[in-house]
Amino acid sequence: MLGNTVTDKVTGFKGVVTGVVQYLTGCNQALVVPPMSADGKLPDSQWFDVQRLDISADIPAIVLDNAATPGCDRAPPRR
Repeated sequence: MLGNTVTDKVTGFKGVVTGVVQYLTGCNQALVVPPMSADGKLPDSQWFDVQRLDISADIPAIVLDNAATPGCDRAPPRR
C-alpha cells in the first residue's frame, strides 16, 4: 500500500500513502498525503482505516530510496 495513490470510500479524500500502522487488535490505518493546493500550500495529511481505501490501479506507486535518510513525516495516530 505504501506509495500508492488511494481514495477514501467515505469522504473522497485522495492522496499518496506515506505510512501504515498495524495494531494488535486490527483496524490498521494508512497516512494519506493529499496533493499540493493551487496556492502552493500542502494540506494536512490524514489517517484512514485501510479497509476504507481504494488503490488507484492506473497510477504507479511512488518508490523512494530512503536508506540514507529514514524517518517519518508525521507521528502515527493515538488510539
